Amino acid sequence: MRQSGGYHYLLMLVPGIALLAIFSIVPMFGLMMAFQDYNPGKGMWHSPFVGFRNFSYVFNNDTSWLVLKNTLIIAISKMVFGMVVPILFALLLNEVRLMLFKRFVQTVVYLPHFLSWVIIAGILKDILSANGLVNLFLMKLGVHDPVLFLGSNVWFRPILVGTDVWKEFGFAAIVYLAALTNINPSLYEAAEMDGATRLQKIRYISLPGITTTVVLLATLSLQGVLNAGFDQVFNLYNPVVQPTGDILDTYVYRVGFEQVNYELATAVGLFKSAVSFVLIIVAYKLASRYAGYRIF
Repeated sequence: MRQSGGYHYLLMLVPGIALLAIFSIVPMFGLMMAFQDYNPGKGMWHSPFVGFRNFSYVFNNDTSWLVLKNTLIIAISKMVFGMVVPILFALLLNEVRLMLFKRFVQTVVYLPHFLSWVIIAGILKDILSANGLVNLFLMKLGVHDPVLFLGSNVWFRPILVGTDVWKEFGFAAIVYLAALTNINPSLYEAAEMDGATRLQKIRYISLPGITTTVVLLATLSLQGVLNAGFDQVFNLYNPVVQPTGDILDTYVYRVGFEQVNYELATAVGLFKSAVSFVLIIVAYKLASRYAGYRIF
């Protein structure tokens, strides 16, 4: 039988390349709006060119810097707690010897990962409302005035970080649990013969055994430092908490779709993409240097 040529395998790439071109490459032409005084009636090809005027307006606007500050605070907080909690959970779960219970707990904690923020936001709004379960519980403890958690600039950021960690820590712990299984069991047996406690085995065997994985994921997470979670913030925030909850993505949405200022929204989006591109390169270099991670 005659062997088919390799071009058949290349044809399998055509649908993926077509989708990439339609949804990722062709829309890149829209970046022209960041350098124009865009007029929807004239379109991109006939709107007047204004150079970097839109970027100058963005960088001289106090709202832009406030939004950037909120984005960094929320994103970095999510990155830190989003790594610490899964590591602690994986270390504790690794000490459980009853496999049935271990699998049950692991299944339960990573299920929230598959829920959309639309569903979770609806539940949170009911629980944290003035007549919700949390305020009813606080009233039982003697708190007379209800706390408007989602309308408070003090509580909004902790709620964002806490709910994001709750949603993702079980799924993120899978990587660390997999790294823990690669540790040689004889190390634990030798430590037990020497009289080491469980905490000592975690400190001197488990933690060093997953250090490379921790460093790799920490460095790769740098590229997402400007991604504070549009889906979550958009479904939870309101005008009252904009001073502490407004992030780059929601700012772009509001300026572009609500204020119909497409050129400013494009300028902010282009700035974010450029910074993210630089952070991806930095993260890759750090991962290659400290964790031996290389793609090419």
